Amino acid sequence: MQPVEIYTSPLCGFCHSAKRLLKEKGVSFSEINVMANPGRKAEMIQRANGGRTVPQIFVGETHVGGCDDLYALDRAGKLDPLLAGS
Repeated sequence: MQPVEIYTSPLCGFCHSAKRLLKEKGVSFSEINVMANPGRKAEMIQRANGGRTVPQIFVGETHVGGCDDLYALDRAGKLDPLLAGS
C-alpha cells in the first residue's frame, strides 16, 4: 500500500469527504492540518504545483489533486491500483 498524505483544514467539507472515502477503503493516511500548521501551507502549494486549496492529496509521489479528483479516480476504477502501487 502506497503512503497517503492529505493536506486539510478542519473547516473544510471537501476534506472531510475525502477522508471519509479513504477510511471506507481502509486506507490509513497522514493528515497535515494547514490551519494548525500554517508553515506547511507553502510546502503544500509547492508539492501541489501551485494548488492552494485544501484538500491536496498525495498517494506515494503522485499528486492526486483535491476531493473531486479523488472521487473521479475511484469512479474510474483507478484509485485502488494507485493505492496498491500497481
